Amino acid sequence: MVFQVAVPSDLRIGGGSLAQLPDVLRRLGSARPLIVTDGFLTGNGTADRVAALLRDAGLHPAVFSGVVPDPTTISLRGGLEAAKEHQADVLVGLGGGSPIDTAKALAVLAVRNGELRDLKAPFSYDGPALPVVAVPTTAGTGSEATRFTVITDSDTGEKMLCAGPSYLPVAGIVDFELTMSMPPRLTADTGIDALTHAVEAYVSRHRNAFSDSVALRAMTIIGRNLREAYRDGGDRDARAAMMEAATLAGIAFSNSSVALVHGMSRPLGAHFHVSHGMSNAMLFAAVTEFSLGVADDRYADCARALGLVDDSIADADAAIALVDELRALATGLAVPTPEEFGVSSADWVALVPTMAEQALASGSPGNNPRVPTASDIERLYHRVFDGGIR
Repeated sequence: MVFQVAVPSDLRIGGGSLAQLPDVLRRLGSARPLIVTDGFLTGNGTADRVAALLRDAGLHPAVFSGVVPDPTTISLRGGLEAAKEHQADVLVGLGGGSPIDTAKALAVLAVRNGELRDLKAPFSYDGPALPVVAVPTTAGTGSEATRFTVITDSDTGEKMLCAGPSYLPVAGIVDFELTMSMPPRLTADTGIDALTHAVEAYVSRHRNAFSDSVALRAMTIIGRNLREAYRDGGDRDARAAMMEAATLAGIAFSNSSVALVHGMSRPLGAHFHVSHGMSNAMLFAAVTEFSLGVADDRYADCARALGLVDDSIADADAAIALVDELRALATGLAVPTPEEFGVSSADWVALVPTMAEQALASGSPGNNPRVPTASDIERLYHRVFDGGIR
């Protein structure tokens, strides 16, 4: 079997690695980087700190701080204007998944005419793009190491997955010290997001030996550190471990694929503005339980990597232990149900057919061990609302 492995050509991982960002940019020949970030990181001084670091190194940075949660095609317009006005030669995505996804989309649109909707999956874009250097400030999305971006179509409300080699950052600065101020809710949601990436990469129909090894390592790290990072945000060892795991999980699913959880998660963000990590957390246990019976050996490996069972436990029982652990995580990390989040039953029920259609159209459910029908997905959405999280 031949499989292709794609990772950023330069990853700097560890506490204090942010200081190496000027060196990374100089190696890329950059003189005019544009920092793509959001209002929060501008307001707390992080964006100014990064810009000062670059100016002190003799570069000429500018800052675009107009990134919004769950970025849209409309929200890209300001960034596109900023990139052109600054004559940016590199985009630095600074923040969580939204700033990095925005930087990836802008990198393509800055050099290519047309609409982003023309590039949504299953289309794979490998054309010209500005280089992207990703600097994550959360430990979960793994966007610093993936060939994907997710942008909502402002006209249709669809959360579009855009994929291809051109979206892969050329470099990443993975400095856990940037995550030390993450609140417990964000720590939980991004941590479960990373676990979802690792598990789905491992059970995906597009898995390979490389993605398998990286995914299992990510699971082991998350199993040992997620609850501790949630309980004590000042634990540097747990924060460092979760940051490493998030990047490993990103590498894993970028070289395999995500599956049904992600396919069903995107519509929750588009229609109800549930954050991506929380959407995954709401769905994870129910979708995994639905998938049992097809690849129990794979789910059993996940349970063992998480330290839930040992090799003496039969695969079917180990797979059930994984589902039990996902429910326990949802309880222990206070993952809300859709109703607790504020979604009304009437709104949820009315949108279930549309969400199921959009989930299937994304292509991700087809990567699942048990490939669902539209009716299966509708039933899963109803089950999640009725208490299938815990």
